[in-house]
Amino acid sequence: QLQLVESGGGLVQPGGSLRLSCAASGVTLGYYAIGWFRQAPGKEREGLLCIVGSDGSTYFADSVKGRFTISRDNAKNAVYLQMNSLKPEDTAVYYCAAQSRCSQWPDEYTYWGQGTQVTVSS
Repeated sequence: QLQLVESGGGLVQPGGSLRLSCAASGVTLGYYAIGWFRQAPGKEREGLLCIVGSDGSTYFADSVKGRFTISRDNAKNAVYLQMNSLKPEDTAVYYCAAQSRCSQWPDEYTYWGQGTQVTVSS
């Protein structure tokens, strides 16, 4: 059973950066496509980016292009979401999810982490 754990969230000022981590134990993450999603209060869960393999990334949200990047470290069995130039509208709970292929649709993902809160505020 694949279990995902996100970390790295917190409070950051507008224009700041955060790096979120998605770690797994017991199963090699490299076998899976890993997507990052976010959900703000009162809104639907939104697909942001996905990575398959070591460097095959796909952006689903135009709002994060040029600011967010996704990467994978197979030695640490982890996937990262680097978030730069953060804006108040990036405030949300961020989730990583895993399945066999990249998709922007949350319903297609089998495994989910518990989420980590990101708050962008001055």
